[in-house]
Amino acid sequence: MQERSCDLVAALTAILVAGCGPSPIASSRIEKAIAPTFANLVQLQISRIGLSPVAARDIKVVASCRKAVPETGATGAGEWICVLDWYGPNRKVLRDTYDLVVDADGCYTATVEGAEAGLGGPTIVTQGGATVRNLLYAFDGCFDTT
Repeated sequence: MQERSCDLVAALTAILVAGCGPSPIASSRIEKAIAPTFANLVQLQISRIGLSPVAARDIKVVASCRKAVPETGATGAGEWICVLDWYGPNRKVLRDTYDLVVDADGCYTATVEGAEAGLGGPTIVTQGGATVRNLLYAFDGCFDTT
């Protein structure tokens, strides 16, 4: 019986150690996920508020992400900060900074820091005067962690 317990402990230890490799949550994966998500949301927002349509592929977004607390390492779930430089067909560069909470499963919530670069608050007013949810103020996304 004692030998069987030791085997079980050894097997559990091996499983735990195998799961302690490098985290799949890294800046490169977050950047590759948030940039196209943001571009799609900008395109949708433009149409919702009544501006001339712009294809999502014409909205260029460059993301640069880092852990909010460097002492916690450069990878892993937790709090991140992402700076998004983006522009549409007019080539005017805009910069917005987002606070991200990234879960171990690769899903995140991004919230703009303050009312940056004219993005406004949680709601905005359309060309027709209606108040709608600001899609760029806070949004969720996920990326593959395998």
